[in-house]
Amino acid sequence: MNFFSKALTAAAVAASLSGPALADDGQTVNFGIISTESQQNLRPKWEPFLKDMEEQTGLTVKPFFASDYAGVIEGMRFGKVQVAWFGNKSAMEAVDRADGQIFAQTVDVSGNPGYWSLILVPASSKLTSLDDLLKCDKSLNFGLGDPNSTSGYLVPMTFVFAKNGVDPKECFKTVTNANHETNAMAVANGQVDAASNNTENLALIEKNQPEAFKRIKILWKSPLIPSDPLVISKKVDDATRKKIEDFVLTYGTDKTTGDAAAEKDVLAGLEWAPFRKSDDDQLLPIRVMEVSKKIGQLKADDKMDESARKAEIEKLEAQKAEYEKKIEANEKKSGA
Repeated sequence: MNFFSKALTAAAVAASLSGPALADDGQTVNFGIISTESQQNLRPKWEPFLKDMEEQTGLTVKPFFASDYAGVIEGMRFGKVQVAWFGNKSAMEAVDRADGQIFAQTVDVSGNPGYWSLILVPASSKLTSLDDLLKCDKSLNFGLGDPNSTSGYLVPMTFVFAKNGVDPKECFKTVTNANHETNAMAVANGQVDAASNNTENLALIEKNQPEAFKRIKILWKSPLIPSDPLVISKKVDDATRKKIEDFVLTYGTDKTTGDAAAEKDVLAGLEWAPFRKSDDDQLLPIRVMEVSKKIGQLKADDKMDESARKAEIEKLEAQKAEYEKKIEANEKKSGA
């Protein structure tokens, strides 16, 4: 299925699963939840949080699940989702294509400043390094993440494949796309030879499916990825936006209007500590990765006209330098 077909399908799913963008009284909010795991696993983790949001804001809050990340992105684009939990890559798509805006960032329950992308292989695998993985003799089956996933797709595409001038589809016998949980279990059960994942999901596998965890080992670990953002649609009116932001940014803290201890337990079920304020600049390192991936792919493309390729690479290099300049300025501003 090509991108445009996927977008249309996702839009249809968004239209069919949800009501109008906001009810006539402006009091209904649909909260998008990306499909890192099955809906069966995600729903009980999120329901207590969304129930608290309803009680403390006076809004009617409905969970919005889709079969892939694109469904939530397109849901926001077409006014069917007002606020959503995304990964950084999918948040970038929501910001760029769906009038979204980052307002908060998750914080790992153990205090980690972010998380890491992984490539997993079966514990019994003879693969011990990226060189083994990238022998590219079409003998291995590989599981990539959702195309809008940061850790499951963008990071390995940038730091493993583009960096080494490798096209996964040309390297492996098969390449499949699935959510983190599905990829981890495919590795544990020997259905693929390797797959992308991340440290957060692997921790859940260790906790919830310890026998499967024993059948998995880590082949590769990425640089640090910023923690996941929460995104709100710019179409949301100011009064509703303030209710949502105030709730999220005080939840589980001494400023909450609810029970802080109970709220911390709810967050712990999501593997988080209280949220912190954020904005679209959180995406700058992800934008650098995305551009770096494209540059690597262009350098590996020997079928493209040389002058056109050179011009496109120069354009992307300038864009990358601009993003890096903004990152540096933000670090100086914050005293980092």
